[in-house]
Amino acid sequence: MSVGVETIEVPRIGAATGQLASQSARVHLDDYVKRFERVVTLVLMAMMAIVVVLAVIDLAWVLARDFLSPPLAFLDIHELLDIFGVFLLVLIGIELLETVYIYIRDHEIRTEVIVLVALIALARKIITLDVKTLPSLSLVGIAAVVLSLALAYVLIRRRSRETPSHV
Repeated sequence: MSVGVETIEVPRIGAATGQLASQSARVHLDDYVKRFERVVTLVLMAMMAIVVVLAVIDLAWVLARDFLSPPLAFLDIHELLDIFGVFLLVLIGIELLETVYIYIRDHEIRTEVIVLVALIALARKIITLDVKTLPSLSLVGIAAVVLSLALAYVLIRRRSRETPSHV
């Protein structure tokens, strides 16, 4: 007949110290990763701001060049398409800049802005596209992408209105 012996496990001092050291190292690694991520996003934001400023300068240059070339104050369809393309490129840059800013501030990526940027980029492509040279199946594909992005945008907006933002 064996007598039940209750055993109590006593933590070893070395094991506890190892766990604390492991947790401390993990915390320091997390801090380094967060700092690195912040530096990279700030650099990306600065580079995106430079690109947006250069795109605005390019837009001003294209507009001035096209507007002042003979015949004065008259823009043909190709010049208008160039201007609209650069203008939409500036809008895309601004939206991407906002996305990076929100990521830095809130540590979240807003899918609504990403879908909006995709819609603007697609609109830019469609505006500057020469539809005469494209096969009809490509146009159907572009239409499907536009409809998909528009539906995604509507669904995201509807869900964001239904979900309280202060949860």
